[in-house]
Amino acid sequence: MSHTPTVAIVGSGPIGSAYARVILEGSPDARVVMFEAGPQLTSVPGESVRNIADPVEKARAREMSQGPQSGAFRESLGIPAGVVVEGMFTARQGTHLLDFGGPGSAHAPTFPAAAAATNVGGQGAHWTCAIPRPAFSEKVDFIDDGEWDELITAAESLLHAQHAAFSDSPIGSAIRTLLDREFGAELPEGYGVGTLPVAGDPQPDGSMVWAGANTVLGPLIEQGTPESARFELRDLTLVRRVEHEGGEVTGVTIEDLRTRQTSFFPADVVVVAADAFRSPQLLWASGIRPPALGRYLTEHHVVITTVALDEERMSVLVSDEDFENELARRAVNAADPVAAVNRIPFSEPDHPVSLQVMYAENPPFQLDPSHPAAGNRWGYVNMGYGVRKHPRVEDGVSFDDTELDYRGFPNMTIEYALTDAEQPELDEAHARVRRAAEALGTFVAEPRLLPNGSSLHYMGTLRMGPADDGTSVADPWSRVWGYENLVVGGNALIPTANTMNPTLMSVAIAVRGARRVVEQLSGTRVEEVAR
Repeated sequence: MSHTPTVAIVGSGPIGSAYARVILEGSPDARVVMFEAGPQLTSVPGESVRNIADPVEKARAREMSQGPQSGAFRESLGIPAGVVVEGMFTARQGTHLLDFGGPGSAHAPTFPAAAAATNVGGQGAHWTCAIPRPAFSEKVDFIDDGEWDELITAAESLLHAQHAAFSDSPIGSAIRTLLDREFGAELPEGYGVGTLPVAGDPQPDGSMVWAGANTVLGPLIEQGTPESARFELRDLTLVRRVEHEGGEVTGVTIEDLRTRQTSFFPADVVVVAADAFRSPQLLWASGIRPPALGRYLTEHHVVITTVALDEERMSVLVSDEDFENELARRAVNAADPVAAVNRIPFSEPDHPVSLQVMYAENPPFQLDPSHPAAGNRWGYVNMGYGVRKHPRVEDGVSFDDTELDYRGFPNMTIEYALTDAEQPELDEAHARVRRAAEALGTFVAEPRLLPNGSSLHYMGTLRMGPADDGTSVADPWSRVWGYENLVVGGNALIPTANTMNPTLMSVAIAVRGARRVVEQLSGTRVEEVAR
C-alpha cells in the first residue's frame, strides 16, 4: 500500500460518485481520482440537465454527451456522426446509440435501442430520478435483510430521496384516487397506489431541483472541504486498460482525449463503474475475462401509452380553484414538464409488474390540432408498466479482439431475446395498462411494447454472486473474483429480475462495496467469502 492510498474510479455517474464519497469520508488519508471519457456539461460537475431553465442551454448540454452535436469535443470523444436519432424508439436526448450502423458500430440487431451517455455525471445527468426500493425477489438474497435495509437507507440519503414529491398536487391526488378505485382492492397492504420516490430537493415554489451525480458527490465538489482537497475529477480522459499482475491491479492506462497522450496512473484500488456494456468491455480489453463477463444481460421492458385525462372524472375530484392554482404554480418552472408522478409498485405473487404514471400538461409528441384530445384542458399522463426479464446466460454482450469499435476497443455484439418466461407478464402488463388508461381517460397513443434496450436500465453483465462458480463476475462486496483490489459498480452487478429504475439498488450495492474498500485501505481484517 502506498503512503497515500490512491483509488482510481472509472466513470463519473451516481455509482462512481457514491464510491468516491463513501471512500473519502471513511478514509481520511485516501486520495480518489475519477476518470470520465466525456465532457463536463454543466458548471457544477455532474448536475442534472433537467435543472437548466434555458431551453437552448439545456439542448446544448444534452448534445455535448450524445455524439455528433458535441461541439468542440466531437472529435476527441471519437463518436461518429449519425449515432443519434432522437425519437421514441431510438436514442433519447443526451444519449447515443451503440448500434448506430457506421464504422466501429456495435452489433445489436436484437437489442436495437441500446444507448449510452458519455459525459460527466453519466446517465445521472439525464435520468428521470425515479428511485423505487426493490422488493420481494428483486432484492439480493445473499445480503441479510437488516443490512440491506440499512444500505438502501444510506443510498436514499446520498440521492436525497423524496417519498412524497408532488403529494400536494391536487391533480396528482385525483389520479391516485382513480387508480386506487380500479386496482386498490387487489393490491397487498403497503404496495398500493402511491407517489413515486424520486431523487432531488423540493423548492419553496413547488418545483424540484433534480438530483445528479453532483448530489451524491456533495462535499467532494464543494470548495474548502477536507474531502475536496483529496478528490480530482478528470473529464475527457479515457481509461484504455486496467493494468494488473499476479491477480493484483496496479493502476490504469489513460488517454487524454484533448492531447491524445497516453500515460499510466498507479492506484491501490481500481473501481470500474462505467456502464453495463463499456465496463465489461474494459475488463475484456484488459485481459480480465471471468466466464460470466458480459452474460446474463437483463433490463426491464416497458409497455407504454399516453392518456388524455377525463374532464368529468377529474373535475369531480379537483375544484376549478385548485386546478388554476396548480397551473399557476407550474408556470413558475415551465421548463420541467413533470408535475406529479404516481406509481403502483412491484409485489409478489399477484402483481409482478410496476406502473409509473407521470402527469404533464402536454403530450410527449405533437398532436394534430384536429385530434379530439388536442389541447385537453386537464392534461395528460404518460404511463408505462415495467416488466422483468428473467436472467439467462444466453443473453449478453461478447467482444471481438479482431474487430475494433469507434474508440479502438474490442467491438461488441449483443445477443438478447424475450422468451416464454416473460410473455405472461408482458400480456398482464398490456391488460393492466388498458385498465389504468380506462380509469383515467382516453387513449392518445395505443399501448405498445418498447423495443429491446429502450429502458436504458441494463443489468446483469457484471453480476455479483455468493460464490465463484462461473455464474458471476463479482463477489458479494463487488470485487472481481480473483482480484482483491479490483471493484466493479453499477446496474450491471444486479443479479435479479427487476421491473423499475435500478439506480437506488445500485447505489446501495456501491455503498457496501465502498465500505469494504475503506476497510482494505485501513488494513482492517476482512473475512473470506466462499470461492
